[in-house]
Amino acid sequence: MSDFAAPIAQQIWDMKYRFKTAEGEPVDRDVTETWRRIARSLAEVEDDPVAWEDRFYNALKDFRYLPAGRIVAGAGTERSVTLFNCFVMGTIPDSLGGIFDMLREAALTMQQGGGIGYDFSTIRPKGAAVAGVGADASGPLSFMDVWDAMCRTIMSAGARRGAMMATLRCDHPDIEEFITAKRDPARLRNFNLSVLVTDAFMEAVGADGDWELTFDGKVYRTVKARALWDLIMRSTYDYAEPGVIFIDRINQRNNLYYAEEISATNPCGEQPLPPYGACLLGSINLARLVREPFEAAAEIDEAELDDLVATAVRMMDNVVDASKFPLPEQRDEAQAKRRIGLGVTGLADALLMLGLRYGSEEAARQTEDWLRRIARAAYLASAQLAAEKGPFPLFDAEAFLASETMQDMDDEVRRAVSKHGIRNALLTSIAPTGTISLFAGNVSSGIEPVFAYSYTRKVLQKDGTRTEEEVSDYAYDLYRKMHGEGPLPDHFVNAQELHPLEHVRMQAAAQKWVDSSISKTINCPEDISFEDFKDVYLEAWNTGCKGCTTYRPNPVTGSVLSVEEKETPKSDPGEVVYIAEPIDRPEVVEGQTYKIKWPNSEHAIYITINDIVVGGRRRPFEVFINSKNMEHFAWTVALTRMISAVFRRGGDVSFVVEELKAVFDPRGGAWMEGKYIPSILAAIGGVIEKHLINIGFLDGEGLGLKEDPAALRVNDAAPGPACPNCGAFEMRMQEGCLTCGNCGYSKCG
Repeated sequence: MSDFAAPIAQQIWDMKYRFKTAEGEPVDRDVTETWRRIARSLAEVEDDPVAWEDRFYNALKDFRYLPAGRIVAGAGTERSVTLFNCFVMGTIPDSLGGIFDMLREAALTMQQGGGIGYDFSTIRPKGAAVAGVGADASGPLSFMDVWDAMCRTIMSAGARRGAMMATLRCDHPDIEEFITAKRDPARLRNFNLSVLVTDAFMEAVGADGDWELTFDGKVYRTVKARALWDLIMRSTYDYAEPGVIFIDRINQRNNLYYAEEISATNPCGEQPLPPYGACLLGSINLARLVREPFEAAAEIDEAELDDLVATAVRMMDNVVDASKFPLPEQRDEAQAKRRIGLGVTGLADALLMLGLRYGSEEAARQTEDWLRRIARAAYLASAQLAAEKGPFPLFDAEAFLASETMQDMDDEVRRAVSKHGIRNALLTSIAPTGTISLFAGNVSSGIEPVFAYSYTRKVLQKDGTRTEEEVSDYAYDLYRKMHGEGPLPDHFVNAQELHPLEHVRMQAAAQKWVDSSISKTINCPEDISFEDFKDVYLEAWNTGCKGCTTYRPNPVTGSVLSVEEKETPKSDPGEVVYIAEPIDRPEVVEGQTYKIKWPNSEHAIYITINDIVVGGRRRPFEVFINSKNMEHFAWTVALTRMISAVFRRGGDVSFVVEELKAVFDPRGGAWMEGKYIPSILAAIGGVIEKHLINIGFLDGEGLGLKEDPAALRVNDAAPGPACPNCGAFEMRMQEGCLTCGNCGYSKCG
């Protein structure tokens, strides 16, 4: 069936994946034309393109195989775009010229919409001598600030929102500053941060040993390994960053251990990549492959799965030749190794259809079986492609067969690779699939559990209005159609009902047969103890995971918000003066100046509020707003004049506070002094409110206002802070990235 399984799927297609002209006129008349466009484009490199086009089309048309969104949107459009999702950039030289050469490459890649990863461990630490100039180095964090500003500039120029990953080794002298960088809410907002944790460090943590912080052979300081580990844990416990990457495990289990060294990942962490490495992604939709769902005989047909995987591998291999690349180095790297990342989505839905509870030992065993089957089929298909088209250029039979992945494969796979070679150096990865999962009818995303079985989503219509519609999980909706209303079976669990170690169990089960890595979020309850939280990471380490990302809701990361009804005390703003003509300005007025440092803005905003005395009471008379940021000039002048005009008319002017505090910026707000402020204008409203309280015009925050926007909350089911795109309180950590459950916005692009 090629029809959409849910209205949300059609909306996602029309908004993100449907090919349209530059003027917005549709070229793809329906989704079957989208499938045909992709199939035709990827079959063009084949000797018999017509035959392969039909096979590719059949894999796509039932949403059984889902290429990554970049492929769905770009293949066959004749546009000069990359079909690769994310990149790890080149090694950063420890020189000023080399650093800014890398910055330029990053800007060019992000201009085409590519997310990027960088290892900043190659930059000398803060305070180290810079030979020849008589100066001290500013350290990697200072240059990360430069990258962050570049990303912000690219975004403001109207390009697709970028995402960046920054890594730093656990033995770098500036590691403590790196770990705590996100405690400043204004800093590095366009970066995800992860610490590269080595085996030696984990052994030192276990032994409570010393740990040397070194650079270029010089020991700068010695710390206690366990204290440094606790610093990482405390920061991610309180701020959800940094993540942890077990870098030695990644390199040891890398099929290309003999040809490359990995020190960074793409922004969501599922693709550890060498310098200039690119990730090419696609997912098998397990939810669409289950036969006789919710029945005793429910199963996935293994022969169908094998055939689908083989077709998907061939399609993805063709993308390497069909895609454009931002940089020639990225093209050369991709073609030398032909790395692909075939994964899955809809895992939790497929488990539901088989009657298995996500997180249970039985579900973990089934997950491991499916992923083993997919890996085996992918390696056999790639070996067959090598027999037909040749192995990847850097293939070394002896070294490749000695890799840990190949040692785990059965004899048939090893014989095939030994005989023919293999077309793709690495083949499997589990990436974030939030948007393509919605496109496929809202199947569960990647290997994540179902977050919510149904929820209300606001949909922006063409006329600018918003409508609400119910969105249901694919498996849940199917179960209701088959069995009607009533209590759900016990094995229907969601992400919040799982113990964190059950999340780890599922990640570890999948990782055994994934040669790259996995994007997965381990949800932790807000009240989890710090010691139990640390155990999550140790369990991930002990069970073979390549990294760990957790999310614990709290006042900083965004907790569940709820409506609180409470009596609001009335406030007498003093003797209110109602007049038709504005009050004349005295020669001398008294006032105060306040400073706002808004995150992601280079310059502070200064707000001066002057007062007069009327009827024996002090009241606001005029406002001046100033900033060196010329982007703010026009609106700050307009705001100054309008607010001042209102103040000079007299009366109860507290509504100005209400209106400003309610303004939402779709680009995102900020956490300031422990509170989420939805816009700069809301911050200005808060300053004016603070001033009115100081002069006695208002009795307290929110008091005397008809409605205090800062006190408004959404219902108990809301999982997080406000979305910077649509404003819904639906931001939640999913597959290693903050994602909006309402509009699909993702922090990682």
